[in-house]
Amino acid sequence: MQETHDDVIREKKLPRVGDVVRSRRHGTLWRVIEKKEVYQSTADGTRLVPAIYLCFWKIAKDRPPGYGQMLGYAYTLQDNTFEANWERVNNG
Repeated sequence: MQETHDDVIREKKLPRVGDVVRSRRHGTLWRVIEKKEVYQSTADGTRLVPAIYLCFWKIAKDRPPGYGQMLGYAYTLQDNTFEANWERVNNG
């Protein structure tokens, strides 16, 4: 069976735009501000697999949304980096 972007979202339990997550390493809060379907090379570079790109904005009381520190990562079915680095806090 060929994997799809929907499989990545469902199996990795990725947050939606507007959801808040906490960095497991630093304890800081981040809001998901963008979500895109992209393709990423496999580790051996032989093919492309579906991935979901999430852009995170670091929540800060002294800055409006979108200003300040932002991070973006692409997640595939083959990695566990979302679970290892983020904890879901709430929905929107």
